Amino acid sequence: MGMNLGKSGSSEPEMIMDINTTPLIDVMLVLLIMLIITIPIQTHAVKLNMPVGNPPPPTAPPVVVQVDIDFDGTIIWNGEDLANSGQLEENFKQVVAQADQPEVHLRPNKLVAYKSVAMVMAAAQRLGVTKIGLVGNEQFVN
Repeated sequence: MGMNLGKSGSSEPEMIMDINTTPLIDVMLVLLIMLIITIPIQTHAVKLNMPVGNPPPPTAPPVVVQVDIDFDGTIIWNGEDLANSGQLEENFKQVVAQADQPEVHLRPNKLVAYKSVAMVMAAAQRLGVTKIGLVGNEQFVN
């Protein structure tokens, strides 16, 4: 860059009073790069302690109780018709009383009213059955 000599008739040159910002920008860029390098990389991973190896196979297959609900609301417990809901509750109480609760597989008919299925599930929940599942849901898929 050249100096501004001012007016042509003057004998003294005029000085430029601006600050040279080039070294300041260089220092700031070096500091910025050093800051970026020293910041640790943020990982969004969750650390899990996973078990090593294969789990042991189950010792015995679980005991299964099959509860069918026919199209007219008849409840069938392991192939035997139940006369009323009192017998169903007694059977559920026997299931709950066992140390290792058997699995209760509830299989409703496609044509049964929802009220009958809900009554059986509510009785199971109220009496403390913890292992219950719906079986045969593929009949409801169109």
